[in-house]
Formats: sequence, C-alpha cells, structure tokens
Amino acid sequence: MWILTALPHCLRELEIVYEAYSATSNILPSNLYTCKSLVILKLDGEILLDVPRVVSLPSLKTLKLVSARYFNEETLLRLLSNCPILEELVVDLRENDTMGTLIVSVPSLQSLSLYIPRGYDIDGYVINTPSLKYFKLMDHSYESHDCLIENMPYLIEAYVDCFHPDINSLVGSITPVKRLAICLETMLDEGFVFNQLEHLEVCVCKDDSPNKLFRPFKASPNLQGLHIFFIEDSTKSQMDVVHRRTKTRDIVVYILKHAVHLKTATIKSYQWDVPKLEMIKELALSSRASTACQLMFD
Repeated sequence: MWILTALPHCLRELEIVYEAYSATSNILPSNLYTCKSLVILKLDGEILLDVPRVVSLPSLKTLKLVSARYFNEETLLRLLSNCPILEELVVDLRENDTMGTLIVSVPSLQSLSLYIPRGYDIDGYVINTPSLKYFKLMDHSYESHDCLIENMPYLIEAYVDCFHPDINSLVGSITPVKRLAICLETMLDEGFVFNQLEHLEVCVCKDDSPNKLFRPFKASPNLQGLHIFFIEDSTKSQMDVVHRRTKTRDIVVYILKHAVHLKTATIKSYQWDVPKLEMIKELALSSRASTACQLMFD
C-alpha cells in the first residue's frame, strides 16, 4: 500500500526486500511499471514480476533483480524492452526455479551481472548488449542449455565463472576486453586472440597440462599483469594432492621459462601446502626467460 502512496511523488529510487514466510509471492502494483521518474529500482526476495502489457520506465538507469520470480519467460524481456536508457542490470536467479530462455537485449546497457545457480532449470540465454563495458557471468548450472552472446566491442572488464562445457561460444564475444577474470572449470580452445587484454586473473579448478592452461596467456600479446589461483579439492587423496602440487610447480616454472618481459613474480603459499623453503630453492634454480625478473615469496 505504501508503494502506491509513494509513486505519484516523483519517486527516483525504490528498493524492496521481501522475505516471505509462506508460499505466496508479493506482487507489485501495475503503476510501478509506468513510473516516469524512477531512476533506480532494486527488488530482492519473494517478489513476483507480473509485468503488464503497458510498460514505460523512461528514466530507469539501474535495475537489480535478486531472487525474484518471473510470471513467464517473456516477463523480463518485456520489462527490459521498455527501459530505453538502462545502464546497469543485475539478475540473480533463484535456486530450484525454472525459466525458458532468458533474453537480455538492451542497446544502452553498460554493466551486466548474471547469476545462474546450480539448481536452476533454464533452456538458455541470449545476450545482445553492444554498448556493454562490464560483464559478469556466473553460470553454475550443470544442465545442458544454449548460450548466445553477441559481440561486445566496447567491453573493458569481464568476470566469467562458468560450468557450461561450451565456454568458447561466449569467450569469442568478449575478446576486446582489457581486464578479465576467468574460472577455468572448462578449457578454452585455441584460436582466440585477446589483443587488448592487459590484466588477467585465472582460477584453476582442475588438473590440466600447462599447454592447455596457458592458451589464454599465449593469446594475449599485450598482457601486463597475471594472477593465478589454484583451488585444491579437499576430498582428494594424499597421492592426488602430491600430483596436483607437482603440476602447480610445473606451471610456475613454465611461466618463468616463457615470460620474456616479466619483471616481478610473486608466489604465495601456505605452510600446509608446498613447503615454502623447498619451493624457494627449487624455483630459484629454474631458468627464466626474463633476466630482469625478480622472484618474491609472500
């Protein structure tokens, strides 16, 4: 009821957090979708988006939808299609829910964050955002689904954490990026070139040969900063852990051997991981492609 009272008073920002203790979802009033003054809209919780046919949000620039429910797969598309100057969009889907195909087609959008949890049943998603500068995709759904992402020629920064086996179909759309953080649950194919990439963060979650792991590095001729994080599976046997640590060391050696312009290499380890003194001795004796490289341990 209070929303109906606030809307006529040139409301510019609205945030609703709704924690339901029953199976009933909160339904927003229809005149919210025609509020001409609204600039920022944030919805969090058990809120049902039942977008009417008449929608007009001409001033909306920021839209955040966290754990909301959608009346059908056309709901989000209809809402976004009537936000002509939308710049920032966050869509966090809720676990154990379902949707057909999620479509984000917003020419004005500059920042997009999309989270698909493991328990979400989705047929696929289509993203067409030619003005995008920041892109964050966390796709944790193991179920097979389609992925179509149009080119993002103005992209500056991207974060990709994707369980989807066909990660290459989306990586091909973000090659103009300058800063990239990626979790390598699946591996990249050869053929991609990141000509503008300057900073790269890689989370290594599985065992692979250095040649496979370093495909994105080889494809980045202007790379200036590189951060690699190794995630160790606590369920592995002691033999598997030793094998994994050996591969981790091999990857560090590989970097030192091939990074011609490397100036500083900082290696962080924990006492319960590879013994620090042993690592220092071994890596200090490794050959380095860069004579100016300083090896540091933290």
